[in-house]
Amino acid sequence: MGQVRGASGMRSRLRVTAIASLTPLEELDDDPFLVDSRSQHAMCARWATDHGYVIARELLVRGLRPDHSALWDGVRPGLDLFVAPSRRVLESALSSVDEFTDECARRGVRIETVGRAEPCYDAQMKASVHRRLSMPTAGYDGR
Repeated sequence: MGQVRGASGMRSRLRVTAIASLTPLEELDDDPFLVDSRSQHAMCARWATDHGYVIARELLVRGLRPDHSALWDGVRPGLDLFVAPSRRVLESALSSVDEFTDECARRGVRIETVGRAEPCYDAQMKASVHRRLSMPTAGYDGR
């Protein structure tokens, strides 16, 4: 699992791209999961592992056009897969989820959502996200 046969008959790895939402820190109290891109990417990585894949690329975007080159750079039909934690994350990350889904179908690329429940954030978890995102240049590694 995690490999597909290419047109030449050789086996090649399926390249999985995780999509997370770039949401401003100011929205932490209202929507901590959308702000916590690390947890979004971790959720995608767990999904990939559960399916026998590894994440090859991580995108952190907000309101990106479905045809933007950052999404499609090097993407190969049948050999690439996009995954996001949920449709809600895609709605924040992309300007149009429906147009992106249509573009994926047109290009022969799968799009999956993890479909697991989002974590519940208490005050301590929110404080950890806040510290990690507000002090990235101070050497803080988020632990």
